[in-house]
Formats: sequence, C-alpha cells, structure tokens
Amino acid sequence: MKQATLAAAADQGAEFERYRRPTRRDVFLQTMEAIVPWADLCEVIEPHYPKAGKGRPPIGLERMLRMYFVQHWFNLADEACEEALLDSTALRRFVGIDLGHERVPDGTTLLKFRRLLEDDKHKLGAALFAKVGEVLQSKGMKVGTGTIVDATIISAPSSIKNDKGERDPEMHQTKKGQQYYFGMKLHIGVDSETGLAHSAVVTAANVHDKHPLPELLHGEELEVFGDSAYASQQELIATKAPKAKDRTNQRVRGTGHLADLERIVNRIKSKTRSRVEHVFAVVKRQFGFAKVRYKGLAKNATRAFVALGLANIYLARKRLVA
Repeated sequence: MKQATLAAAADQGAEFERYRRPTRRDVFLQTMEAIVPWADLCEVIEPHYPKAGKGRPPIGLERMLRMYFVQHWFNLADEACEEALLDSTALRRFVGIDLGHERVPDGTTLLKFRRLLEDDKHKLGAALFAKVGEVLQSKGMKVGTGTIVDATIISAPSSIKNDKGERDPEMHQTKKGQQYYFGMKLHIGVDSETGLAHSAVVTAANVHDKHPLPELLHGEELEVFGDSAYASQQELIATKAPKAKDRTNQRVRGTGHLADLERIVNRIKSKTRSRVEHVFAVVKRQFGFAKVRYKGLAKNATRAFVALGLANIYLARKRLVA
C-alpha cells in the first residue's frame, strides 16, 4: 500500500477543518459515488480501452470515466475539467487523485478518452446509455407499457465569424413559435411510470418531431403520450407498437363546448406527458447541455446519450439509495 502524502492528508483534512460542513457538491458526489454502476460501465468500454504495453501505461479506466462524468455533471471543457480537479478537493477525492503521488490527467488525455467514446465504429455513448437502462431494470425499474415522446432543441452557434465563414453544415434552422433556432434536436422516449428515458435519437433541428417516433418506442406499449406535434400519428405509432392507443394531445382551434372539452382532455393527458420535461430539465438545466459543445451531430449525440444515462441515474437516486 502506498503511504498517504501530506497532500492527501490536506484533502481529507477532517481534523484540521473543524467547522467545515458538506456542500451540495460534496453530497452530490457522495451520492453518485454510491449509486453509479462503475464496474458495469467500465465493462462496456474495457475491450476498446488501451492496454499496458511498451509505452507509458494508460491511466486507470475507472479514473478516466469518473473524470469524464465530472465533465458532464459540471458542464466543463477538457482543460476546464483538469483545472477544476486541481482546484477542488471534493472533485479530486471523487476521482481518486493524490497530488502528492500523481498528476491530474491533463485536458489532452481527457480529449483522447472522449474521442474513444465518440468513435462512430464503437458507438460507446449509446452503449453506456443502454447499460444504465439494463442496470436500472435489474434493480426493479422496469420499462412499462406507456411511453412519453418529446423533443427539445439544443442550440448551436449561428455565427459565421470563423475561418471558413460558414455555420456547422450538420446543424440546421427551425422555427418554433415566432422565433428561429439553429442547432440539433434531441428526441427521447420516456417510460410513463418510472419517468426514465429508455430511447433517444439525435437529428438536425429541422427534422419534424414525428419522423423519429417509431425509433422512440420499444414495441410493447399500450399507450403513447406526446404533445400536439405528434397529433394524428396513429398509423405511424402502429408501425412499431400495434397495441398502443394514441394519447397524444390534439390540436384545438376555435371556441365552444367541444373545443373546451378537448382542452380539458389535453390537460388531463399532460399530467402524464409532463414527466418527460423532468429529464430535459436535468440534461439542459442541471448538467448545462442547452448548447452544443462540438461540431457535427456524432460528437454531440455521444454527449447526449451519456447525459441521458446520467440523468436516469440522477432521477432514480432515491430509489437506488433505498
């Protein structure tokens, strides 16, 4: 066993900091330490991770995965994540770094790890999302017979003040209400009972919400909920889930008793449909994925899949702790 250094003692520092209390970051990291299925997730990446050979031995896989998750949780760029670890005792303790013995993995090392996960041949981002789903189901959070579908826009820079003088060609513009947005769309399917995402598709922002609809269903649904963008899509739903009833909100125009009745029915449906917004709130507001960080759909899709997996763990944290 290696002996703890003065830096490690300072990081632990319990006897020296008599009046320190756990911060929200401390509590969050302690919870994630306990409930994230580290061994299962490392098992997904391990076959593709560099092995020790003649050169410098690679950094431990779980340590890099922890650093990568810190980057997601706190919306950090590669170099910003390195600096955050140098600055924060709580983050170093979570990742497992003792500055007296070792350096913090630098931004370039994290970049290479991120590119491994973004490799289009392995699709490890989607594989991690699927593995989280398997683990949660094994702990009793089964996928039920109702699915809520929805999509959200992830903005991309629309400026052309760059070397090429053009916008990202894989992102597109769309109109929502009276405002135009440029970027991509994250389409998800959420279980109506657990409130956890079980499927996701990433497209350019100009793709209509209804087109990826069959890919968001698992096929055993008895009910499908969605906002009015999915209205009157029973035939499309039937191609994947023939037993499902269409519970999507219908478009209501005009006034009168029938219109008022339709609005009441839509409000009742929305009590279930609104659960999808909890997932978007965690991904976009808590984890900060409201804007793309990289160029192209593939890299941002990997980030989206990993963020959804982490959002599922976060939303299920009370059940997992119990």
